[in-house]
Amino acid sequence: MSEQIDLVKKVLIANRGEIACRVIRACRARGIKTVAVFSEADRNAKHVRMANEAYCIGPAPSRESYLVFEKVLDVARRSGADALHPGYGFLSENAAFRDACEDAGIRFIGPSAEAMRLMGEKTLARRTMIDAGVSVVPGTAQPMSDPEELLSVAADIGYPVMLKAAAGGGGKGMRIVESADALIGAFEAARREALSSFADDAVYIEKAIVGPRHIEVQIMADEHGNAVYVGDRECSVQRRHQKVIEEAPATCLSPATRKAMGEMAVKAARAVNYVGAGTVECLVDAEENFYFLEMNTRLQVEHCATEEAFSVDLVDAQLLVVSGHPLPWTQDDLRADFHAIELRLYAEDPYENYRPSPGRLEVYRTPAGPGVRIDDGVEAGQEVSSLYDPMVAKLIIRGNDRAQAIRRALVALTEYEVSGIATNLPLLRHVLECERFTAGGYTTAILSEIPPLERPERTQEVEDLARVLAALAEGNAASKKQPTDGPSGGEAWNTWSYDGLRRQMRGGSS
Repeated sequence: MSEQIDLVKKVLIANRGEIACRVIRACRARGIKTVAVFSEADRNAKHVRMANEAYCIGPAPSRESYLVFEKVLDVARRSGADALHPGYGFLSENAAFRDACEDAGIRFIGPSAEAMRLMGEKTLARRTMIDAGVSVVPGTAQPMSDPEELLSVAADIGYPVMLKAAAGGGGKGMRIVESADALIGAFEAARREALSSFADDAVYIEKAIVGPRHIEVQIMADEHGNAVYVGDRECSVQRRHQKVIEEAPATCLSPATRKAMGEMAVKAARAVNYVGAGTVECLVDAEENFYFLEMNTRLQVEHCATEEAFSVDLVDAQLLVVSGHPLPWTQDDLRADFHAIELRLYAEDPYENYRPSPGRLEVYRTPAGPGVRIDDGVEAGQEVSSLYDPMVAKLIIRGNDRAQAIRRALVALTEYEVSGIATNLPLLRHVLECERFTAGGYTTAILSEIPPLERPERTQEVEDLARVLAALAEGNAASKKQPTDGPSGGEAWNTWSYDGLRRQMRGGSS
């Protein structure tokens, strides 16, 4: 039974999908009522059914629903919600929305608007961290506009350099430039993409760290002056600057560096009077020199890996902090007794240049077993829309050590069954089986360093048998009779066999 303490009473989740479901479960465990919002495309979504109340806030496009904070706040008022959890993405790092929540008397589960502003604009964050004595990647602390000055700065810091959008992340408005000849063209392309993605074409320049690792530190802070780091995460398995696999704690990192990175992250948080959950992202070179990259002023997608490794509940801690309570742990309480791996399941076809694969989930069966956790927001029969993020689910695996976590993850990936859409399941298995990954200490270039993923050969025998089973399936559906023989008997035989063959034929993802 949950400890009876004074908490917020009703939380509106201004998000969708797996993070909305995750927050709803944490609220349920504390006896807190929940309010869901949804677009017309999400009317039958899982998070809508899980919440105590649900309200439609507009058409399918997010700019007409999830991103319209007036609609979200109207639901908060009508439902009587006294707190709001933004999840990640959408309005989670919108300082104006944070201010609007405060004006409406609704507690925002996250940091202050001032902290968001200081850390959300990348060049301002760099200046703030430099002033706080935090090591940052060499580069400019303000956006660039003059081509001659850009060429001069690049020559001073040395090639390769990285161009970055000041107003956002996720790989948008980002370019690596190897020489002066390519700099101006890349700069103009980065500005155009930044303007399209963030309505702001400001771009700045940094030294590109060769062969870096992307390691981030989870922090939590409360209103009473307490701040801790909840370990680190390895996020170097990336495709087009988007994370695919994360681990907690990071691999092949010395205890001294681990401690120094954690203390730096807390220092960064204190510099902006941070309250709530946040993440300090760092680049780490081969000699374990580390540099502040940016701070995400929200809960991260990969927070689950930290939860499993450290046996903590970060969302529950958020609920405590927003209710005015101190953090549930001190720094000495926090240690990684397990190793956790988080794998992101995306609706994309790895055999077709990762082409998006929206559609109806015909079959969706998740794995189970010791150390297996699934965070998702979908069910069989649901449409995976092209309008939103292509992530379908997160598979989080915990082991007593890294080797056990990898073994369990491979078993779980084999058990995952998805049809109707293509997914990146084959890529996830491929990475976990590669020696470059199992050795640890890999860099952000790992996906270009390991052997390429190859489409399994389609044999004529598999093609012929699949056609026979498809005909049997159609016949059974028409007659409503079930086969009585086969490996599992009944309907399970037909479903398992046909879906298994289709996965072989299309590379294990549909």
